[in-house]
Amino acid sequence: MIQSLERRIKAIEERNSHVELDKAWEISKTRRFFVALFTYLSISLYFVAIRIERPFINAVVPTIGFLLSTLSFEKYGRRNNEPFSPGNMEKTAIFC
Repeated sequence: MIQSLERRIKAIEERNSHVELDKAWEISKTRRFFVALFTYLSISLYFVAIRIERPFINAVVPTIGFLLSTLSFEKYGRRNNEPFSPGNMEKTAIFC
């Protein structure tokens, strides 16, 4: 019985370490940089394909919009360091 509990606790701790790594990646600046870079490149290529004037300059605007949206979600998406979830919607700044 004790061995079973120890195995379960070990499994939970391993899962938690994976979840913490995933969470760290989700909020990392490196991830934001790469998503912004791929956003810029994708929009640039699209603008080139549809023959918009100055596609590489015009692609900056949506990329900046993406970066600003990640910053504002981080600021307003949480309150009291609680993650945003449907269970605590009434506690978030967006819905107050």
